[in-house]
Amino acid sequence: MKADKHNTPPQTLSFLHLLPYKNGENGLITLLKTPISTTSTLHSQHFSLSLSLSLYMANLATLFTVLLSLLCYSQTGFGLVQWPGGTSTRFYDFKVQTMRVTKLCNTKEIVTINGMFPGPVVYAQEDDRVIVKVTNETPYNTTIHWHGIRQRLSCWSDGPSYITQCPIQAGQTFTYEFTIVKQKGTLLWHAHVSWLRGTVYGAIVVYPKTGVPYPFKYPYEEHIILLGEYWLKDLVQLERQVLASGGGPPPANAFTINGHPGPNYNCSKNDVYKIDVVPGKTYLLRVINAGLNMENFFAIAHHKLTIVEVDAEYTKPFTTDRVMLGPGQTINVLVTTDQPIGKYSMAMGAYMSAKGVKFQNISAIAYFQYLGAVPNSIALPAQLPSFNDNLAVKTVMDGLRSLNPVNVSKEIDTNLFYTIGLNVQKCRSKTPKNNCQATNNGVLAASMNNISFIRPNISLLEAYYKKINGYYTEDFPDVPLKFYDFVNGAPNNIPNDTQALNGTRTKVLEYGTRVQVILQDTGTVSTENHPIHLHGFSFYVVGYGTGNYDPQTANFNLVDPPYMNTIGVPVGGWAAIRFVADNPGVWFMHCHLEIHLSWGLSMVFIVKNGHGELETLPHPPADLPLC
Repeated sequence: MKADKHNTPPQTLSFLHLLPYKNGENGLITLLKTPISTTSTLHSQHFSLSLSLSLYMANLATLFTVLLSLLCYSQTGFGLVQWPGGTSTRFYDFKVQTMRVTKLCNTKEIVTINGMFPGPVVYAQEDDRVIVKVTNETPYNTTIHWHGIRQRLSCWSDGPSYITQCPIQAGQTFTYEFTIVKQKGTLLWHAHVSWLRGTVYGAIVVYPKTGVPYPFKYPYEEHIILLGEYWLKDLVQLERQVLASGGGPPPANAFTINGHPGPNYNCSKNDVYKIDVVPGKTYLLRVINAGLNMENFFAIAHHKLTIVEVDAEYTKPFTTDRVMLGPGQTINVLVTTDQPIGKYSMAMGAYMSAKGVKFQNISAIAYFQYLGAVPNSIALPAQLPSFNDNLAVKTVMDGLRSLNPVNVSKEIDTNLFYTIGLNVQKCRSKTPKNNCQATNNGVLAASMNNISFIRPNISLLEAYYKKINGYYTEDFPDVPLKFYDFVNGAPNNIPNDTQALNGTRTKVLEYGTRVQVILQDTGTVSTENHPIHLHGFSFYVVGYGTGNYDPQTANFNLVDPPYMNTIGVPVGGWAAIRFVADNPGVWFMHCHLEIHLSWGLSMVFIVKNGHGELETLPHPPADLPLC
């Protein structure tokens, strides 16, 4: 077995356990309590930890310093509830910094972590404790969300701004601390303030416990594929301009694969990501959509993709020609190099299910190049579906099944029905040409159950924990305020019949509640595939379909449904999810298309405490940022 020089899984180094190691480049310190390590070198924008005996010996002098700092640290962290405790504790030092980059014939400053774009990879093993110190060296408010980490008893570290914390302001520091409880696979982290996650993002790779194999043949190499979008404009200013206009956002200037747009774009002939591969081997690609406002297809020319994991949960192997990922979704695929020696394109293109929306229609390209291929040869093109191929999306979703039969709730305590979609509000501006650029001089908005979410100016979690009144209500409706033909007969007298209510409304759940949510797309403005993400939980996708949800005809899979954290609700259709509310705290649920989140397509669950400290939200950390 050959290890991937870029993303190598942990190997056993039993004689090195309990020794600290500090990597100055990416600011990672690891104290190994069990005989494991992680090995990698810098390649493109991917970091991890390279462990060698000589480096360990050089760092022996720091052993007692690190141990002492850990003891001191334990006094300022969460402290109250130590369970669940990880096998190892992984320390990362994230510095939010600006850096100048040149892409698409232009040089500009972007916000990054540790001067890397994409940002550093967070490596861990199942049940590890992860501690990330984030220092904001930019003038922009920031937070970091650990997308897909279920944050068991660590809601304070979830990261969405004004939901679980106030932003980390310029010059401030906040330390995130969480345990990766019973999770393994590929996830991502990203900024959760404004549109900063357009450049502030990176992968999370959680390996199985030592000695636990993958449920498939061990790959020859592993590689991370981060799909992104790139804008020439400053993203914070762009969001403000779009919201002020009342209209829609401009398309991205380019799609990117691991930060590289590829040869289809201006000045990008050499700005291309490449994977060198050996014929006759099987590779594991960890594909992540870190894009801002677009869903995307991904394919490799003349190669099949076998899906083995979605959202960090194993699936039954399913082979396809291409996959579609919404922002926030992750898919692990196996690719066998069984084609003639050559250079093959890896392509990322648009999936746009809404009508009348401008989007980037040029594909990002990377290279999947066989050893022995002729240098500078032309890459064979990858065939992507058409931009609105809903059947291609459904075909992949149909193939997703959990690896083994699962224990999904058969009985439901709380049954919720949430509509999702866009709205057009009436113009209230004195300068409608500047501020009311939606249809019929309206203002675009988005909503769930026709309520557009308004973020407060303090942390909802803090308001809930400290019983501060006046910042939110507990009356988010279980069903829409009005029923109609959601998909085909939505009111369309814009903007008179397409307005949403505004509010910071929450839905309160008792600890242990078995919840089912029907997510129903609407055609108020346009039907559209919406990637809906739930913080703090994964959920079983027990059903989905087209048209309006009908409980009499809906087919549910209660045997082996996929276990996900972000579900693409089908265009003009519905999805049914189930989860148990066994994690106390305040949890955001929202569309992961960032413009829809900015417009208000979100809501909040409050999960109350259960009994005993293992079912109780711990007290806030001492360094929780202030608003």
